[in-house]
Amino acid sequence: MATGDNFYQDVDLTWGDYRAKILDGGKSLSLTLDKTSGSGFRSKREYLFGRIDMELKLVSGETLLALLLLIMYLSSEGPYHDEIDFEFLGNSSGEPYIVHTNVYTQGKGNREQQFYIWFDPTKKFHTYSIVWNPQRIIFLVDNIPIREYNNEEAIGVPFPSKQPMRVYSSLWDADQWATRGGLVKTNWSNAPSQPIMGISMPMPVFRHLVHLLIAVPR
Repeated sequence: MATGDNFYQDVDLTWGDYRAKILDGGKSLSLTLDKTSGSGFRSKREYLFGRIDMELKLVSGETLLALLLLIMYLSSEGPYHDEIDFEFLGNSSGEPYIVHTNVYTQGKGNREQQFYIWFDPTKKFHTYSIVWNPQRIIFLVDNIPIREYNNEEAIGVPFPSKQPMRVYSSLWDADQWATRGGLVKTNWSNAPSQPIMGISMPMPVFRHLVHLLIAVPR
């Protein structure tokens, strides 16, 4: 079982230099980006099945224009990797926010589904969750299921059930496609001084990793 209880113990800041920061003695983490680079982190361990909860608040205004915010994703490595994606797409001011989900098995995705969320994710922290077990994958927002992907291996449909995965989160500029198919570009004049994505640990990602995910020794 995972035993850490803060970001220092549970994750590595994998890219973005100073744009990714662990704060508050390991209780919170922030990601930022600029014209040069985004930022991201990943779990130190690999896991096979479990539940991940990430408590997240986005910055307000038009800063999310054309950005891709990977709330979290699970991924193994290699050309035939498995992956489970849960992400925010870019947002035009005044438009509803969209979360995008996808499941890769054996290196192949094309299982996307998108959903409008029913609140403003910049007003306060909300919890985004992935439940992954041998029977199904469930995507949840504030503990409300928005998508269920069932294991249909018995009839020949691939399902990510054999490869342990790490937990990742990242922030990057995807204005080639993320907002209205690439028609809307990132407006850097509205770039904020505060983090674009804030992640905290009162109820979040690695608290549940500790209790529910099975670590695979390396």
